[in-house]
Amino acid sequence: MVINRIHDLSKPIWVPTTERIQKSLMRSFVQWMHDQGKIPKAEWSDLYQWSISEVGDFWESLGSFLKIKFQQSSAKPFVSGRSMREAKWFEGATLNFAENILPTSDGREVLVGISEGSARKSWTGLELWNDVARCAESLRLQGVQADERVAGVLVNGPEAVICMLAAASLGAVWTSCSPDFGTRGIADRLSQVSPKIVFATSKYFYNGKLVTCGEQIAEAVAKITPLPKIVMIDHLNRGQDAFSEFLGDSKRPAQSGKPLPLTFQARKFQDPLYILFSSGTTGLPKCITHGVGGTLLQHKKELMLHSDVQPTDTLLYFTTCGWMMWNWMVSALGCGAKVIAFDGAPTFPSASRLWDLCQEESVTHFGTSPKFISACMQDPNLVVNQLGDKPKLRVILSTGAPLLPAHYEWVYQKFEDVHLASISGGTDIISCFMLGNPLLPVYAGEIQSPGLGMAIEGWDDTQKAVVNQKSELVCVKPFVSMPVCFWNDTNGERYQKAYFGHYQGIDVWRHGDFVEMTSRGGVIVYGRSDATLNPGGVRIGTAEIYRAVETVPFVADSLAIGQIIAEDTRVLLFVKLAAGTVWGPEMVQQIKAKIRSELTARHVPTLIIPVKDIPYTRSGKKVEIAVTQIIHREIIPNRAALVNPECLAEYEDLRESLWPKS
Repeated sequence: MVINRIHDLSKPIWVPTTERIQKSLMRSFVQWMHDQGKIPKAEWSDLYQWSISEVGDFWESLGSFLKIKFQQSSAKPFVSGRSMREAKWFEGATLNFAENILPTSDGREVLVGISEGSARKSWTGLELWNDVARCAESLRLQGVQADERVAGVLVNGPEAVICMLAAASLGAVWTSCSPDFGTRGIADRLSQVSPKIVFATSKYFYNGKLVTCGEQIAEAVAKITPLPKIVMIDHLNRGQDAFSEFLGDSKRPAQSGKPLPLTFQARKFQDPLYILFSSGTTGLPKCITHGVGGTLLQHKKELMLHSDVQPTDTLLYFTTCGWMMWNWMVSALGCGAKVIAFDGAPTFPSASRLWDLCQEESVTHFGTSPKFISACMQDPNLVVNQLGDKPKLRVILSTGAPLLPAHYEWVYQKFEDVHLASISGGTDIISCFMLGNPLLPVYAGEIQSPGLGMAIEGWDDTQKAVVNQKSELVCVKPFVSMPVCFWNDTNGERYQKAYFGHYQGIDVWRHGDFVEMTSRGGVIVYGRSDATLNPGGVRIGTAEIYRAVETVPFVADSLAIGQIIAEDTRVLLFVKLAAGTVWGPEMVQQIKAKIRSELTARHVPTLIIPVKDIPYTRSGKKVEIAVTQIIHREIIPNRAALVNPECLAEYEDLRESLWPKS
């Protein structure tokens, strides 16, 4: 039910019904923990406090509840070390990620591929099992062994899922990026990890246009030493076997209705599974390596408990293979849910494309970003029809940037009874620090709760935990999905500096988010710490300004930076106008008045400048740092990390005009 849609942020915008709460897996887990005698009352608050105080007991109990398949169990789920990084998890235990993720090999539809320019194709559990078995056998015949890297430069389709699961079944390490990263972006990533095999998309459609990328990818792969084998996949021709050339001798037919043999290599809990890459906006991308067990436990916890993904559900998350949400999405197979792998432009041929797809595929869980919701809000012709008389859509997930109050209001004007869950974490932890919670009300602009087992706090400048004030997000206890290492970071210096180098002599994970921990247990994210503004020495999160500006009708998007002049900072605001709007000087005063009325005089920008576009990373994050570097006449180390690097030329043209005349 909807409680209060407009502006009053002190009241919930949505509250789950008693029926929804009782049917949720989180409610079942709370009750199970109480019945086990672990918590005194069957309440969320007791469960969360126990999860961060009894670290080993919690993760072991969670593994039991989620039915994690261990090939060999552990007598020691947690052993603390001299530092957070030295904590040991499930020593002696072995398991295989693919064994835990692959659905039962039956006739139920479990995986669907939908792309621009190609027909829908689905895989049953048996078909998926057999394709993974064939691909795994082909990798084995190519000599792929445990710990060797297998890469995908692929669109988000079932072929990528099959290749990853095949590699994981052998104990190999999977890494991927999107074909649109370009030659340099692909080479910068894969050359650091030396994959033995690279699966690559030969062509794809985006926004109605055919993109041929085979030669570009081959050029990037040629820069890798030693030179890997490259396997081109034509996912647009799904009527034939996309793996026909690669499968070779392993393409043996299965007996009708029976699964092919598939062996799952035993792996230690902290053996590497994935190598993910940082965005690379400040230099060469970091190769963040995540372990088998930690990834599995975290993903199933977040999907099943926090997002309430159940075996009868269907998940569609708009993502690419270059974003950690792809890895997160695939793990839904291990929850028994069906996964829709969509590739294409989210707003082609119209902004209703993904909403229509949710209805066509009876999607229960739809994953998106604030950027997509903003695009929908700006489209006057968009019709979202509540998805039928008996809507299936139950949960909308959003990440990539702070979800603003206006986004919540728009969603609840369109869907009265969905759980809108803003989730936040990142590539660094391949999961979330804070996210949705099916037991709690939703407040506009606020993430509902910390994740179970995630001991997060907001620290002020004296390194003390504070509530209801802006602060630095830290995690004060170890958690299972901390990276096992950075690839090729022999002595761990880059890892240490990235997360543990900010507070000298204090062993906490500093995540780099500027937040506010609310007294009701939620979290408001104000942006990245390195993008905060400091006019007059007062820290301001960029998302604070966006909250006000992006409700102005003629503003489609915006970006705020700090310009350092005479040892002080002044705020510059760049605005992208809504379609059909013509810039006029009166708009400056309207924007300033809106910011002043909703925030403070310190938040009001000194200059407001219209621009044609706002730069974004490929995972949908605004890039304040790149524009800040341009304005300060600094070199941008890696433009290839952006989805629209061409837009930076406008900021370079504007640069000199934005400095006071001497």
